[in-house]
Amino acid sequence: MTPERLPFGTEIVFQWRKWDGSPHWRHECVYLGADEWGDWVGQPGGWGSARPGRTFTAHGPNVTLVAPSGDYALTVNRDHPEGMRIYIDLAWDLRAAKPADEPAADVARLPQSEGVPVLFTGIDMDLDVVRIEGERGTWIDDEDEWDEHRVQYGYPAEVQRHLEALAADLEQRVRAQLPPFDDATADEWLDRLETLALPARAEHL
Repeated sequence: MTPERLPFGTEIVFQWRKWDGSPHWRHECVYLGADEWGDWVGQPGGWGSARPGRTFTAHGPNVTLVAPSGDYALTVNRDHPEGMRIYIDLAWDLRAAKPADEPAADVARLPQSEGVPVLFTGIDMDLDVVRIEGERGTWIDDEDEWDEHRVQYGYPAEVQRHLEALAADLEQRVRAQLPPFDDATADEWLDRLETLALPARAEHL
């Protein structure tokens, strides 16, 4: 999916926006590589994410699969304090970034991300599929936000139909733990991330 494959461990930024172009989450990551499922990026524990008005520090390592279909990003956590194993962001126009995609200077930036290239960018489409280890299981999240934003932003009808069907399909695939939603696929990339032995970012602790 990337225009040119980057070396393992290259620091990058993953930038989300909303349908109207306003900035959303911006994640500090490293590029890990690609497999049959798409490109993988990783975020070590102690690295940060930010959006206007809020910052967040990763409790532990996580890896994200950027699906070549451009309509979802699969994040898998290791040692999450609340047992969150899988978090899938449904997306639109998720792809390798172009220079013009770099957000304006007034977008909230992470302290360490100045000068780091935005490698992936996409539109966050509200709906998420979550898997918590234990009794809580798997469900589709943020349906209330989806209902609000599809009116506020005027999502096209075909986009709504596609993403609602995709959310239901992903929920079933996560429940069945079909690849790449199984543990083994992501654990291989989590192991690779941990071989980098990257320290936490002190500014976010």
